[in-house]
Amino acid sequence: MAFLRDLKIAIRSLARARALWITVALTLALGIGANAAIFSVVRAVLLRPLANRDEDRLLYLRQSAEGIRVDNATFSIPEIQDIGSRLKTIQELGTFSEIDFTVVGLGTPREIHAGVVDGNYFEVMGLRPVIGRLLTSADDGPNAAGAVVLTYRFWTTSLHSDPSVLGKTVRLGSYEGARNAVIVGVLQPSVPYPVETEIIANVVTSPHHLSATMVTGREHRMTEVFARLAPGADLEQARAELQTVYAAMLAAHPEVYKPSDRYKIDVTRMHDQINSRANTILWVLFAASGLLFVIACSNVANLVLARTVRRESELAVRSALGASTAALRRSLLTESIVLCGSGVLASLIIAAPMVTVLGRYAARFSVRANDLTLDFSLVWFGIALALIAAVSLAFVPRLPSANASGSLSQASSAARVTGGSSRRLRIFAITQITASFLLLAGAAALMRTLFVLEQTQPPFQTASVLAVNLPVMSYGRTPEQVRDFYRNVQRRIANLPGVEHASSGFSVPWRDGRALDISFQFAVEGAKRLNGQDDLRARFRSISPGFFETLGMPVIEGRDFRESDRDGSERVVIISQSLAQNLFPGQQALNRELRWTDGVMKFIGISDEPRRIVGVVPDFDDENIIPSPAMAVYQPVEQEGWNGRLFVRAKRDPYALVPAITRTIHDMASDQPVERASTLEDIRAEVLTPNRLNAIVFGGFAGVALLISVVGIAGVLAFSVSGRTREFGIRMAMGAPPRSILTIVLSEGLVIASIGVAAGLVVGFACTRIIDRYIAGMQLPGTLTLIASAVVILVAAVVASAVPASRAARVDPVEALRSE
Repeated sequence: MAFLRDLKIAIRSLARARALWITVALTLALGIGANAAIFSVVRAVLLRPLANRDEDRLLYLRQSAEGIRVDNATFSIPEIQDIGSRLKTIQELGTFSEIDFTVVGLGTPREIHAGVVDGNYFEVMGLRPVIGRLLTSADDGPNAAGAVVLTYRFWTTSLHSDPSVLGKTVRLGSYEGARNAVIVGVLQPSVPYPVETEIIANVVTSPHHLSATMVTGREHRMTEVFARLAPGADLEQARAELQTVYAAMLAAHPEVYKPSDRYKIDVTRMHDQINSRANTILWVLFAASGLLFVIACSNVANLVLARTVRRESELAVRSALGASTAALRRSLLTESIVLCGSGVLASLIIAAPMVTVLGRYAARFSVRANDLTLDFSLVWFGIALALIAAVSLAFVPRLPSANASGSLSQASSAARVTGGSSRRLRIFAITQITASFLLLAGAAALMRTLFVLEQTQPPFQTASVLAVNLPVMSYGRTPEQVRDFYRNVQRRIANLPGVEHASSGFSVPWRDGRALDISFQFAVEGAKRLNGQDDLRARFRSISPGFFETLGMPVIEGRDFRESDRDGSERVVIISQSLAQNLFPGQQALNRELRWTDGVMKFIGISDEPRRIVGVVPDFDDENIIPSPAMAVYQPVEQEGWNGRLFVRAKRDPYALVPAITRTIHDMASDQPVERASTLEDIRAEVLTPNRLNAIVFGGFAGVALLISVVGIAGVLAFSVSGRTREFGIRMAMGAPPRSILTIVLSEGLVIASIGVAAGLVVGFACTRIIDRYIAGMQLPGTLTLIASAVVILVAAVVASAVPASRAARVDPVEALRSE
């Protein structure tokens, strides 16, 4: 009953201080809610166990070649055979190759992302089917029947969990031809690594994987390798044995593994590999939310302590009237519980939507962030912390003594503020400013990066150029018929009303990651050697005549490709301006002879015949938003290379052309997929989305932290002004102008903010040294960013100081002295 009575009194008392109540509740809600949300993401993405059986034994092998700037070179079949046949610490290997299939037989024909695996893959990965079965060693070999396993997400979203798809025959088309396959099962929900796919098929479904070039080509690398530790072996033993076996393989084939390429191999646990992209960004975000929580708790302590100190007169009177120390503590505890409890309830309201927002953000870095829900374990932890804070805040203030005369004396002098209380409040405020400065500096660095990206414009048209995926449909067609089809598509699309120009190519700028990453070694007669290299590397691009005109790029020297540049005619290429300047400084690049020398060429159908350079075009960096010098070689798709992408420059709205383009193509081939129509401008914006999300999320944290800090500074100064009313009254009675009082209070706010900024610089510098040691390539705030952040903090401090300063300047000397 006593508690209920105290609860009613506390609610009535706080109702008279609604601003304090609302501020504390919102502050705690943001602190606890943000931490609960980000912890839900961190736990689901980084800490949650995988669905794979015995995941601690599941490994991922990575081959790299630092000398040619290849971070993940994948593996060729001969390399896998050499490595796998000699290992003792690794029990079994499973392989996965990324491929795009055009699927016919599951509704509208469409291009889907797929994986081609061997029969050991699912056993090594430790996965199970939801329905049907998975692929086994019985599905290996060139004479096996085509078999397909659906991923769980594809089955539930695109096929609506239809169990009747089992046993259905589909046709899988690729560049090398088409194969029929039977759907044999649905994979359990699991992390789709190395890429998110919709189906996983056996090797026989891809004619290219059965070809001699794939089976025997040591340099034909397109396979990811997974492994399972043997019983009793550990990761370090496996790494040491793997490196020994790998070194022997390198020594046996010096013609392939040149010392300058610096090939090496490593192995990591699958769990760590999956989290590699999300690991840094999520822990940084978690640290940011932790800073926000520190700011929130500091501000709450600041506000509650200031209120308690101001109530010393009230507490002294109650003590003089007979209230025991226990009753006073219980009263303070009840008020603290009401304040902190309100914050906890509000945090539950905002945490769930924050999880949704942060989940969408984290999905950019990890597929494990899909379909996240609030993790209540940290909410309970936040509730526990709030209760501890409530108890602490109730027992920190000094209560009046039980002596009646002493209590009345305290009541009469309640306007005076103890130095210890003032110091504690300033320490709280400085802590808030320090944390706010760190968050603001980080957010400012991200915003500056985003601004630079947004302002950097590519040297070609983006808003008026539409890119459309037209995957190759080779079923029932010869290679010449496929080329005729694309040629006719371009011709008919170019004649549509509203179309200014049309062309085709193999990759869409910024969007087709795998295709854009293709680069090969080449040699040119009379070219200058760079850094002692035998042969240079350049991006390989296959395009149709008119491609540069479609994008609005001029040909600097020579000519564009012509319709006559077809198979059987003289082989020609166009090179980028940077390539021409590097190879022939001050000389003519036209009519020189270029020859592909990369060993992989013989495996992918590109000849090593000489090609004449017929043109030079401006650098066209189709991989990076901020362009860098582009070493690129363009070949006419009619001679050699691949097709599959249509580019259309519109006179007006490009999207208005999509129905006519689709209808025209379907009139030519009803089963031809026409997909992902988008302007290059929108594709560029999509690529920038992660940077925008980074800036928005961290900017949101920084903005909330700054707002809380502003409230904290204002509270400290308001408390200081209320305690120095007599001092200000005496100053003004002795002739001090209101402006000097205003200056004193504003200066106090600036001093608090300056100390917080200085502490932030020291802490930030220390953190920078630690981050540089453990996280390579982490972008850190520059000098201008730090200065701008400091200016924002100081300006905010002046704004926060304005209200209490103006109040101090309006003190009536007579009233101030009379109150004493």
